[in-house]
Amino acid sequence: MPVRDALAALPVRDEDRTGYNRDKFRHWIDADRDGCSTRNEVLIEEAVTAPEQGVGCQLTGGAWHSPYDDASFTAARALDIDHLVPLAEGWDSGASAWSAKEREAYANDLGDARALIAVSAASNRSKADQDPATWQPPAAHYRCTYATDWVSVKTRWQLAIDPVEKAALTEILDACPNTSVEVVLAR
Repeated sequence: MPVRDALAALPVRDEDRTGYNRDKFRHWIDADRDGCSTRNEVLIEEAVTAPEQGVGCQLTGGAWHSPYDDASFTAARALDIDHLVPLAEGWDSGASAWSAKEREAYANDLGDARALIAVSAASNRSKADQDPATWQPPAAHYRCTYATDWVSVKTRWQLAIDPVEKAALTEILDACPNTSVEVVLAR
């Protein structure tokens, strides 16, 4: 469906961070037991130049592009794997009612390439647990993709948005093409 329709379909309610703790989202697991954590799986998938995989999935070489700040990197350690919709935001928007297994699945979602993204450590830390009402990528040309992906991830996980978040997303997307999004529900 068009992204603006997907945004309109998201439930709107106030957020509640009561009880949030990042540890309630077990992340960077090795779900497929191939020796590579979720973090390394994303780095391998998003590499512009593939890194070499050593023992224990240690990555050497390779090159990556951080779309948030339009920066390039040749060291995996310079990158963070961002939960596009942060764990705290997920909690605020409905994940507080999920089981531990559902939160683990959310924190390690390799089923939709929009959910986890390799970005510069600096951009990820400036974003922290903010939503589009208070943070947008410094690379202005990436903001339409960011907002579209945000709506897609919220839709995939059937998460709510708060009124201020909805207003910010509406403003961003009004300046963007009404791109069609395809989403496979995760729950």
